[in-house]
Amino acid sequence: MSDQVALHLAVVDRPGTLHRLTGVISRHGANISYVDLTPQDTGAATTYFELEQVSDIDALIRDLSSLDDVQQVEKTPTFRRIYGKRIIVIGGGAQVGQVAVGAISEADRHNIRGERISIDTIPLVGEKELAAAVRAVTRLPRVRALVLAGALMGGEITRAVREVREKGIMVVSLNMAGSVPSAADLVVSDPVQAGVMTVMAVADTAKFDIARQRGKRY
Repeated sequence: MSDQVALHLAVVDRPGTLHRLTGVISRHGANISYVDLTPQDTGAATTYFELEQVSDIDALIRDLSSLDDVQQVEKTPTFRRIYGKRIIVIGGGAQVGQVAVGAISEADRHNIRGERISIDTIPLVGEKELAAAVRAVTRLPRVRALVLAGALMGGEITRAVREVREKGIMVVSLNMAGSVPSAADLVVSDPVQAGVMTVMAVADTAKFDIARQRGKRY
């Protein structure tokens, strides 16, 4: 039985297609751990599944391929295997860029040794926009840590940070004005160092225990 497999399907984009696909997967006793749908203007679409508890992947592929909705089925590596753990950096453009410099450099060092850590960034302004982006992190797959990079964050953003931490995602904040630093797991003044330390905290190949640093400021 496979631990986790990924399938990429080219399908006809019409009502009921997803229902028929998941019906076949269910009959094989597999669990869908992640699904992504990408429609196209041509009436076709691609559907990506990550599956667990697959007892016979070849039989599953044959049954999916036999559906009229399916044009092609391809077994692929999972996103976790390719891109691995994700770190999201949100905030002001200049600070986000500097955090990314540290995070990407440190991730490269660990990825060479077999890790898979990817860095996603988005510069944003405005309390409402930032709070919405922070909350949305919990809906993204494979996220292990969030870095908030800015000069002033508080209010609704702070409440969003607490919600994210309650769901098990680590939050690192730059040492900025506002109440966000008091709600974060770790506060780091230098943005480059913040990126480095966040990667070290999520990397299995690093000796850095975030539990021992929680609540500290650097």
